Amino acid sequence: MIAHAARSRRAGEIASIAGSVLLVGVSYGALADGAHLPLWFVLLLACTVLGASSELVFVGAIAGGASPVLAVVGALLLNLRNGLYGVSVARFLPRGATRLLDAHLVNDETAAYGLAQPDAGTGRRAFRVLGVAIAVAWPAGAALGVLLGRSVPDPSSLGLDAVFPAILLAMLIGVVRDLRTGGLALGGAAAAVAVTPVVATGIAPLVALSVLVPGMLRGAWRRRRR
Repeated sequence: MIAHAARSRRAGEIASIAGSVLLVGVSYGALADGAHLPLWFVLLLACTVLGASSELVFVGAIAGGASPVLAVVGALLLNLRNGLYGVSVARFLPRGATRLLDAHLVNDETAAYGLAQPDAGTGRRAFRVLGVAIAVAWPAGAALGVLLGRSVPDPSSLGLDAVFPAILLAMLIGVVRDLRTGGLALGGAAAAVAVTPVVATGIAPLVALSVLVPGMLRGAWRRRRR
């Protein structure tokens, strides 16, 4: 009875997380369409990278006028934290060929949810089920977003342009809470303001991100050590 209730609770939690990812995917697809990225490329990114925040940074940089190389660098900087997540979840994932598939499913949500489970077996199952759910929800949301962007005469009227800065703000709040200080956040903002007059449009956010990433990595490392 208790085990059944726990499974039902986890199923509801996974569905809720996957639903939220799908909604963010819709925003990502609409933003990507606004940046004139083709549908096939948007879906390729969604399926192969499977990292919402890094893909949003990439698309936001492209939409802001940054070069593709700089956009990729920004996305890679943000995704560095997945290396520490991978180390954290490796303790309950078996070795072998399946580990390559497991590595593809590592992200903020799956790592946090798997590590929150009471034992290794439950953590492994929760990690994988949520990972597969996100692997379906994220590309599906991206495709819906592109179609929405193409079918609505003025996608900006939906307010989806506010999603990208809102997500970056949420990431920023997470960093500040992790470090118990706003020093890095202020440093990133100051760096962006300082370079804005001398760099191309879209590069300043990447400069700010390069300042924030060390704090994000340190926070992930501290969580792992706990």
